[in-house]
Amino acid sequence: MISKDEQVRATIAEQASEWFVANDEGPLDAKQSAALVAWLKGSPVHIEEFLGVSVIARDLREACADPEQSLNTLIAQARAEDDNRILPSSWARIIAAVRDTLAFRWQTAAVTIAAVGVLCLGLLLWWNSRPIAQGSTPSDVTVLRFETRHGEQQTHRLSDNSVLHLNTDSSMRVRLSRHERLVELSAGEADFEVAHGSDRPFRVLAGSAEVVDLGTRFDVRLNQQSTVVTVVEGRVAVRLSSRSAQGGANPGPGRAAPTVQLGANQQIMVAEGDWPAAPVAVDAQRSTAWLHRQISFNHEPLERVAREFNRYSRTPIEITTPALRRLEISGVFSIDDTDGFIAFLRSLEGVHVEVSATRIRVSQD
Repeated sequence: MISKDEQVRATIAEQASEWFVANDEGPLDAKQSAALVAWLKGSPVHIEEFLGVSVIARDLREACADPEQSLNTLIAQARAEDDNRILPSSWARIIAAVRDTLAFRWQTAAVTIAAVGVLCLGLLLWWNSRPIAQGSTPSDVTVLRFETRHGEQQTHRLSDNSVLHLNTDSSMRVRLSRHERLVELSAGEADFEVAHGSDRPFRVLAGSAEVVDLGTRFDVRLNQQSTVVTVVEGRVAVRLSSRSAQGGANPGPGRAAPTVQLGANQQIMVAEGDWPAAPVAVDAQRSTAWLHRQISFNHEPLERVAREFNRYSRTPIEITTPALRRLEISGVFSIDDTDGFIAFLRSLEGVHVEVSATRIRVSQD
């Protein structure tokens, strides 16, 4: 059975191959170059996979010069050397994509690979040298702080092998001690893959909500007025944070704050002064599509879709016709492909899109 880590790694590898092919087709413009740099900065895994595709491309060039070395041999070597990094089927697709373009443009690609390779190595050194962890006293307590910028995503593995995925514009503080693992999410959104086998509880504080892991993977999104918790696997217990419980939702002296347990594909919205909340059934994979740098919608109002794009895009989308804000749309969109989303909007009957350097205005014809 394919693990979640392997699936994520395979997706990143395919994205790396797409960037390689895009580089090979001609020089990137300023917007594309900025998007590539943002993608590379998203995680050191992105850098590793891009460099890996470059190595495959080099081997393919040598294969073209040596007719006795077949493509099947290269695939076998890739599987043997990198079986723990990426799915074999993904390697085959990557090799095929690179092979088709290298037959005609290897010389141009080689120059591009060299330039981007230097950039990748520089980014990798920059990543490894960033002061993202801060220790505190006493010595058995470790405090880590992670932040992402607009459009940036990060992945971090803790000392207990739990994995944290941070979405755009997010900030958190992690406190690891002998007795507990505590995360304080102060902004944005994060996905948690909690390692099992530890007797230390794993808690997340976010806005009005306190989430206690019961052996699971879950997503926490902090909005202006509420906290949304989505369970992907396993179970969690959600209750009002102690700070919120001191307000109007306080259950009273001597009484513990009520908790709600959630299972896979369930979601709850916690707002201060609005408790107890009731969980609802959702598609957790759709809710966490951002892990693959995608947003997914099924009959959602255009206003919400635009708001999601604005979480990542440097050029905000503004819907100037009120009636269009309620227009329901469905689809899966790349958060790095605003042009593709604009093309989709222009394909809708009666929809006009005006693009300027500072804003994207959507109106009705």
